[in-house]
Amino acid sequence: MKAAVVVFPGSNCDRDLAVALEQITGTAPVMVWHRETELPEGLDLIALPGGFSYGDYLRSGAMSARSPVMAAVVAAAGEGRAVLGVCNGFQVLTEAGLLPGALMRNAGLNFVCRDVALTVENSQTMFTARYDAGETIRVPVAHHDGNYFADAETLDRLEGEGRVVFRYAEDVNGSARGIAGIVNAQGNVLGLMPHPERLIEAEQGGTDGRRVFEALAAALG
Repeated sequence: MKAAVVVFPGSNCDRDLAVALEQITGTAPVMVWHRETELPEGLDLIALPGGFSYGDYLRSGAMSARSPVMAAVVAAAGEGRAVLGVCNGFQVLTEAGLLPGALMRNAGLNFVCRDVALTVENSQTMFTARYDAGETIRVPVAHHDGNYFADAETLDRLEGEGRVVFRYAEDVNGSARGIAGIVNAQGNVLGLMPHPERLIEAEQGGTDGRRVFEALAAALG
């Protein structure tokens, strides 16, 4: 599996994603600076990391979504390439129009940084095939703008099409219907607020995040 991690000014989880991908696939991903206008040839996966790109000015992810490289990311997604956006990466995906809705300021107006319980809602995607539907897992969050919002029609469509793949098992940030992660209609783009790359080996306190990358390696390897 050939992967790339896009690095924006203010990204701080790009190395975490790179380590997770290399550990599970055996191949180091290509690190792509946001000013690039093209992606490397033959990519199977493009990952957008967490962090505070551009200092979260305007709206979280809004400026990064207009970086030169994002035109290539949007095109790759349209061709069916897998795209994973974690935390700030999820925010970038919504701002770029690859996923519906928006990530707003947490309902409590506080930065939330802790492990949370997630329910796996859909195990039939390339990102979640190593989980069981209905399973509860533990994954860290670290965000100030993770409150997922969409209008009722969009939320109903996401639910009806099985595109809600992760849901908070507790109220973490006020997200509509507890949504923590969604996929696009084609199923090749996933955005999620929790950080699976931070819980992939026992030394980190657990391995519940590891199966996201194992599923991708199995599907794309």
